[in-house]
Amino acid sequence: MQNSKERQIFFKLMHLNLSDEQTLDNAGIRITANRLLIWRQVRHGFGDAFSLADIESKLPTIDRSTIFRTLTLLTEAHLLHEIDDGTGTQKYCICHHDDTRQCMGHVHLTCRKCHHTYCLTNIQIPQVALPEGFLPEETEYVVKGICARCQRH
Repeated sequence: MQNSKERQIFFKLMHLNLSDEQTLDNAGIRITANRLLIWRQVRHGFGDAFSLADIESKLPTIDRSTIFRTLTLLTEAHLLHEIDDGTGTQKYCICHHDDTRQCMGHVHLTCRKCHHTYCLTNIQIPQVALPEGFLPEETEYVVKGICARCQRH
């Protein structure tokens, strides 16, 4: 593959071509009916970041603690990543992996009016020169402002 963007597209497509069951199995997650329902909702039901409450509203027959434990499991398996967008509500987004199975960080936009968080999966987090000896553990990049929909109202 020629460049980083082509690699991103390849691995994103590779990830999306796996069945829901294969994806969970490849991540080492034991498949249960509830986990599969939650993963299907996460994977196919949201185009942007989502919260626990978003899943609760879509899957009202599954209790909150099961959803939370499953989101935690999916995050630990690097299928999701958490986003602290400053709204006070934990949000999640599907990880898009590179060839090392590392979740590739991308930019998020958060609307200060409606609190919707958008994932810009095609824009990677810019490299930052860090002081020698500093070992980063995670990086978030959230741009806050007013979305186009809220600007019209």
